[in-house]
Amino acid sequence: MLTRPFGRTGWMVSALTFGAWQLGGTWGALEEGEGRDVLLSAIDGGVNLIDTAPAYGNGRSEEIVGRALALRRGTDVRVATKILPLARQTGPRAIDSICGQYPSDYVRVEVEGSLRRLGRDRIDLLQLHLWAEDGLENLDWLPTILDLQVQGKVGWIGVSLPDIQSNTGVALARTQLVTSIQVMFNIFEQSPQDQLFPSGLGTQTAFIARVPFDSGSLTGTWTAMTRDRWAADDKRRQMYTTERMAETLARVGAVREDIAGHYSDMSTAALKFCLSDPAVSTIACGMRSVAEVEANLAALAAPPMPTKLAARLSRHHWPHDFY
Repeated sequence: MLTRPFGRTGWMVSALTFGAWQLGGTWGALEEGEGRDVLLSAIDGGVNLIDTAPAYGNGRSEEIVGRALALRRGTDVRVATKILPLARQTGPRAIDSICGQYPSDYVRVEVEGSLRRLGRDRIDLLQLHLWAEDGLENLDWLPTILDLQVQGKVGWIGVSLPDIQSNTGVALARTQLVTSIQVMFNIFEQSPQDQLFPSGLGTQTAFIARVPFDSGSLTGTWTAMTRDRWAADDKRRQMYTTERMAETLARVGAVREDIAGHYSDMSTAALKFCLSDPAVSTIACGMRSVAEVEANLAALAAPPMPTKLAARLSRHHWPHDFY
């Protein structure tokens, strides 16, 4: 397994992190047994970091992760989970200020709930599930988490940035308030390379790149008929309208032309593009089947992306305003 340093933690983490959102059922139905087997396959293949959250299926993802890890006791696997801002519990997707979003009692209850569902005594990496730029001045989110660190219930602190808003983490990356920053980064969403990644160099901030396959489009397996196969409550169907689907497929076709002669499949190119930036510590990748796990692990063994190809792919940057 290819590994990389995870910022200032001293960890060597697998280049592939198991993104566990799909275990919650948001991206289409997935039986618990199926999800457990997929996760165990990833662990057995050398994946040593899992990224989950209470928001993924109202705790279901954490529960499945916890029950799967109980079958691999003694295995050196670290778990990252998150705390949703208080306002998001009642619906709004965005927050304008971090002030009051992570009150002390709320944070403690959320952490205890995650520990119970995960069946663990300690959360290796606790991430704020949404960050606002004023969090550098309004630090009311921090003292309780620091206290939980002292108690041994939390290891390291991170944040997860809003989709398509990598600029909101630039100032934070220049500090050492948090250990890691999770951000959307792929062939279509390349904005983290402009300011965010360079800003974390001096502070040794670890970056978790999420959505490497652009929710599936960059696997190269979508067709004009794919959307019709998604259930009505599938998040992808909600994001990709008929018009957006058509544009996405056209853009995927253009990427395919550029990688021809370098990689035989889109998935490998998508992962290798993310890893072509040394700022990326690991890629959080959602996998729904053992076959997907095996394919992604095999992709890691492919040669690194040539510098010239990575530079050429920069022309495919496409702001996703519908995320």
